[in-house]
Amino acid sequence: MPRSLRRTNPITLILAGLLSLGFIIFLISPSRTDTVPLAKPIHNPPASNPLSPPTAPFKKEAIKSNGQRTPPPVVHYHLNNLTTSVDPISNQETVLILTPLARFYQGYWDNLLSLSYPHHLIALGFIIPRGREGNAATAALQAAVAQTQSGPESKRFASITILRQDFDPPIVSQDEAERHKMDNQRVRRAAMSRARNSLLFTTIGPSTAWVLWLDSDIVETPPSLIQDLASHDKPVIVPNCYQRFKDDNGKAAVRPYDFNSWQDSDKAAEIAKTLGPDDILLEGYAEMATYRLLMAHSADTSPGRDQNQIMSLDGVGGTALLVKAEVHRDGAMFPPFAFYHLIETEGFAKMVRRLGSSCWGLPNYFVSIRFAKVGRLNSR
Repeated sequence: MPRSLRRTNPITLILAGLLSLGFIIFLISPSRTDTVPLAKPIHNPPASNPLSPPTAPFKKEAIKSNGQRTPPPVVHYHLNNLTTSVDPISNQETVLILTPLARFYQGYWDNLLSLSYPHHLIALGFIIPRGREGNAATAALQAAVAQTQSGPESKRFASITILRQDFDPPIVSQDEAERHKMDNQRVRRAAMSRARNSLLFTTIGPSTAWVLWLDSDIVETPPSLIQDLASHDKPVIVPNCYQRFKDDNGKAAVRPYDFNSWQDSDKAAEIAKTLGPDDILLEGYAEMATYRLLMAHSADTSPGRDQNQIMSLDGVGGTALLVKAEVHRDGAMFPPFAFYHLIETEGFAKMVRRLGSSCWGLPNYFVSIRFAKVGRLNSR
């Protein structure tokens, strides 16, 4: 035996062997971070440059001491890893809530804050028309945003984008009676389509999983609205929109409001054959009786109703419309022109079907538009 080994203590050799074995095990064993997920931050990290998607929090790019700006990074997004699942909270799926907003209603904002979907997974986008009413709406919205985003962290949203329309509104008044006049529908809904498309194309980002279209006068929804709609795993899904009002006797009542969610009829197809290429079909007007099956008139209002009952739709309304973001990415938008004699949200539904997807409705699941003081809904 060599001289050096004869003088070595046996205990030393044993300890050296154990240490070597432990080192080998450490090298070949998997890291703990491979099996134990790291806790996710409450908010996504702020964007590092102005070219980042608007659905991420924004932070101006840094300027070096020599005056040069930091070049924007190259970012890779793997859209194949983006999920739209029946359990969006567990999968940390980002929801983009989009609202064309002509008037600001505090009830809308309060209802938005009451949504139980984690607010750090929600990005908001608004588009507001030009004019005096638009200026007032912008000021009120900015005040609400400032208060919320400086308040409790659990109430803050991931990002908020406010756009102003670059075209004049087709009708000056936003009163309900004026908005629903049949003669105003073509130009009003064409302008609404342009606003929706501008808002969508500007705000959707590579991390957006769902898009929830929510009208600015929706003031009452279940807090779990997003989770409830997403749980049906449909490309496009819409609840039933009702309105609270006082009847002619002054008693509180509710009535159907959104007549744009429907199943098509043979009568509507016959009318369409008589129309010119730029003419559109409108729903909810006695002057144009289509005899479509309206989801608004298919509801079970009893207390024990099945809120999960679902029906296929050929047309959809936009009061509260949940869309898988991939549907929009595939090309579904809101036509501001006659598309198979349909326009705006109803034209969107037709486009979804032409792209090979489908639209669905929940006749017994209700959201409510703001309270009406009048007993009759004019022209609808």
